[in-house]
Amino acid sequence: MTPKSIQTRTYAAHSPDQPLTLHEIQRHEPRPNQLKMEIDYCGVCHSDIHQARNEWKNTVYPCVPGHEIVGTVTQVGDAVKKFKVGDTAAVGCMVDSCRTCAPCKDNLEQHCENFPTFTYNGEDRVTKENTYGGYSQRIVVDEHFVLNVPANLDKAGTAPLLCAGITTYSPLKRFHVGPGQRVGIVGLGGLGHMGVKFAAAFGAEVYVISRSPSKTNDALRLGAKGVILSTDKEQMKQFDRKLDFIIDTVSADHDINAYMNLLKLSGNICLVGAPENPLSVEAFSLVFMRRNFSGSLIGGIKETQEMLDFCGQHNIVSDIEMIRMDQINEAYERILKSDVKYRFVIDMKSLA
Repeated sequence: MTPKSIQTRTYAAHSPDQPLTLHEIQRHEPRPNQLKMEIDYCGVCHSDIHQARNEWKNTVYPCVPGHEIVGTVTQVGDAVKKFKVGDTAAVGCMVDSCRTCAPCKDNLEQHCENFPTFTYNGEDRVTKENTYGGYSQRIVVDEHFVLNVPANLDKAGTAPLLCAGITTYSPLKRFHVGPGQRVGIVGLGGLGHMGVKFAAAFGAEVYVISRSPSKTNDALRLGAKGVILSTDKEQMKQFDRKLDFIIDTVSADHDINAYMNLLKLSGNICLVGAPENPLSVEAFSLVFMRRNFSGSLIGGIKETQEMLDFCGQHNIVSDIEMIRMDQINEAYERILKSDVKYRFVIDMKSLA
């Protein structure tokens, strides 16, 4: 028997060089282990732009972006146990994985050896159809990949936590950042501002590393002790070998060696941005100072829930600017100009 389909309004990209437009798709009724959510808010990630414009050369059109989703449960399958109708729930960057490989069994679904099913531009493991994301009225997702939202958190401000939040929380937690450590955050954007909030909440002394002195007031407001201007040679020299850990959030091509020189002996610089071209790393900077160059990709479902619970305990959400769905193309252009503090969130009621 063919499952009943649910007509759903979305905004979709139909080619790399055309604006996103109103588009209708069919969502299927929930399977026994799935639930349906009406989407209230969806954050806008730079990855959405990369995918919509086929900058990673793998986009399947039509493409409905969006993987920072907060909504309300409206229907649950017979086998769903963790959620009920009326609950506030969230969906991040993944909606499925194989569940059987070593990383999946270790709660690291983002590193699934058989590749995770991403929330959009992925392949549904059952139907083999393309997945569609959160620029949409509703979504149907396996409950294992749905997250609880602490009741005290603002729903709109919570949405970017599902990507920008977990992307910076995960490496800070994995490398045990805490009191007595000095942490640098390269870039004060959607990812960077969350990195500052989390590192400060973990008790570290935080410095934003930026090209722009205009970021100083915001950096201090967010919890940083100061700003290191990467264009000021004297400031960079002042912090030579002074930092224990650095998160590099920059996705544009850049010289990572300048930041690496700020690390102490055995310090770690962790890349969470995704530059288009390979980065050139000075071997002697690593070898002589026993430094570490690492990377990190979002987090598993267990860790993402841990991050949301931590945010609930510390009242942490993203700094956002709310937009209507029909403002998405303008928002993309503003993101490319770094003209947002610090994450756009779409009010999905505007799509009704």
